[in-house]
Amino acid sequence: MILFQSDYQEGADAKVLAALQATNALQSPGYGDDALTAKVKDQIRALCRAPEAGVHFFVGGTQANLTVIAAALRPFEGVISSDLGHINTHETGAVEATGHKVLALRHTQGRISAEQIRTAYDAHTGDVNHEHSVRPAMVYLSHPTELGTLYTRHELDAIHAVAKACGLKLFLDGARLAYGLAAEEEVDLPYLAGICDAFTIGGTKCGALFGETAVLKNAADWPHFRYHIKQRGALLAKGRLLAVQFQTLLADGYYIELGREANRKAQRLKQAFLGKGYQLLADTKTNQIFPVLPNGALETLQKTFAFAFWEAVDSAHTAVRICVGVTTPEENVLALHSALEAL
Repeated sequence: MILFQSDYQEGADAKVLAALQATNALQSPGYGDDALTAKVKDQIRALCRAPEAGVHFFVGGTQANLTVIAAALRPFEGVISSDLGHINTHETGAVEATGHKVLALRHTQGRISAEQIRTAYDAHTGDVNHEHSVRPAMVYLSHPTELGTLYTRHELDAIHAVAKACGLKLFLDGARLAYGLAAEEEVDLPYLAGICDAFTIGGTKCGALFGETAVLKNAADWPHFRYHIKQRGALLAKGRLLAVQFQTLLADGYYIELGREANRKAQRLKQAFLGKGYQLLADTKTNQIFPVLPNGALETLQKTFAFAFWEAVDSAHTAVRICVGVTTPEENVLALHSALEAL
């Protein structure tokens, strides 16, 4: 069985594994209090052109999301998100378990708009009983979204302007950021560091064995953040292992290069599905594609390939998600392409 269910079906990129092996015997203090981790944090600040940023490493995306959100909000505050946002649909209520409500807005192709955010904020503040409901205090975005779509720079500028006007913190989940940076060149690390109070640089879905980086725009605005990390069970004892991986991924544009190659493979498959006359649930430029397949064709393909079920479009058609990660072998992509041609 060849798996296309997610972009972390394999282990890690070969360069990342080589770096881990090369530094395996290196002795260092625990919990990221080592010279290499400090060096990599400076590397990330330089790439973001954000010398005052706080940089922190996590093992996984859910850890990073819930820790950043909980650290940013007061007990009576919540976070605005697309109803399709990862924190709302795929983290088992992790944010709610910290005591903060996810305030979901209806998505359009995975995205929410500045107008929706402003309307939600105004609805709260304009309610005479607003003190009896959760106060919106943060906006959560994913780039790419759960549908593989991207925010344009124009859309992000508008959201940033509304967030600033309303006093809302802006947090962007970059679990798949390599694919987004490769596909939307106007949205780069310095730009994100400029508009976001916090964002993450994904590793787990982008070539690392495991790991995410949280970038906090101004470290001084996030006092005692490592206390939050430790309390949430997210402070890795062997913290150097996270730094080694990001040092490798972020060197010399390699992160974007990996994302670009995965996007290319996914887009080749997208064209193959379109060539068979199949529709797409959402059109994307990134590593996730969402073909709508006749159930008979899906049953045939599933004898050899595993996809992620997305939704039943009607009684005869099903939308699936197909992910091509940076570690997906070329031969797997070619096998699916050939199987499509044979249908």
